[in-house]
Amino acid sequence: MAITFTPAHRALAIGGIAAAALIGAFALGNSQSGAAPSPTASPSGGGTTAGTRTAVLTSTNGAARITVTGTGNVTGTPNQLVLSMGVQVNGSSVGSALGNANNAVTRVTAALRADGVAAKDIQTSGLSIWPNYPNNSQTPNGYSVSESITATLNSLAAAGRQIDAAVHAGGNATTVSGISLNLTDTSALLAQARARAVADATAKAGQYAKALGQPLGPVLSITDQVSTQPYPVFNGAESAAAAKGSVPISPGSQQLSVSITVVFAA
Repeated sequence: MAITFTPAHRALAIGGIAAAALIGAFALGNSQSGAAPSPTASPSGGGTTAGTRTAVLTSTNGAARITVTGTGNVTGTPNQLVLSMGVQVNGSSVGSALGNANNAVTRVTAALRADGVAAKDIQTSGLSIWPNYPNNSQTPNGYSVSESITATLNSLAAAGRQIDAAVHAGGNATTVSGISLNLTDTSALLAQARARAVADATAKAGQYAKALGQPLGPVLSITDQVSTQPYPVFNGAESAAAAKGSVPISPGSQQLSVSITVVFAA
């Protein structure tokens, strides 16, 4: 027999009548060892609205289990910036356009290297070549070449200056497609989030066990899932060579979440 609880808005609302009914159902399930499972019951009370399932009580052959989910959220300050940028130039021929693009992206890369970005943190990420056609013509009157790179900047204190140097090195051919901020060392944050998720799950299981008049047994199994809130900063900033001074970088905060499913004996 399975009894599913569906509290909404993180509220526990099991009235005296509902709790008594659940306890009776639980006792009946324990006494009917080997009986076929009965339909799921979803009690409601206190003005709650059905939501995502957060706890399940099952009884099979006299062995009762309570399955709950728990969530732990923590925030940290990003310490790494990933820059996606490149150059785009036009030319009368493929060769001239490609040559000009090569020169521009070489200047961009050199500016980053000169300002402390390691060679291993600069990666070519794209190359495109296409013809340009005048109106109502099938004959190209020139060609465009786009080359892009991805640079990992490991010092936020220097990142604004490094971006500014790269943009000016590329001149009016510079394009910036986006930047993002990352957390690179999450071990301590994960430990905090896991502890909070376990505490959340244990508290829920204890509430359900108490409402049913049953002791909460040991943990039988636990699984977890980690998610990190993405932190894009901006997109589509093109031809930024006219910018003056270092680009301001505000790291803000980034959320790390751990969701666990815990099975307790009951």
